[in-house]
Amino acid sequence: QVQVVESGGGLVQAGGSLRLSCAVTGSGFRIIDMAWYRQAPGKQGELVARITTGGSTYYTDSVKGRFTISRDNAENTMYVQMNNLKPEDTGVYSCKVQCEIQTWRADYWGRGTQVTVSS
Repeated sequence: QVQVVESGGGLVQAGGSLRLSCAVTGSGFRIIDMAWYRQAPGKQGELVARITTGGSTYYTDSVKGRFTISRDNAENTMYVQMNNLKPEDTGVYSCKVQCEIQTWRADYWGRGTQVTVSS
């Protein structure tokens, strides 16, 4: 059983910073890709950043230069450092983890953590 838990959200003023964490627990799996998604009120969910096993990264244009994604493979944990936050960064941030279990792969999601940026 794979469990994904996010933490680190909160309320911050515009220009501030937050660091989100995504911890993956369980046994018998290997993590492939990890990614952060966000869901803003009244909008579709969007991919914010992604990191592969080898450390290659992707960022959506709106967060480039402000967000930094990283992962600790030994601890099965992913992070995103979010600097110079803007009100439009407000939303529920969720972690998606692609895991390999024996011969098949599956995606696992956490419940999300709320990020609110006030102007």
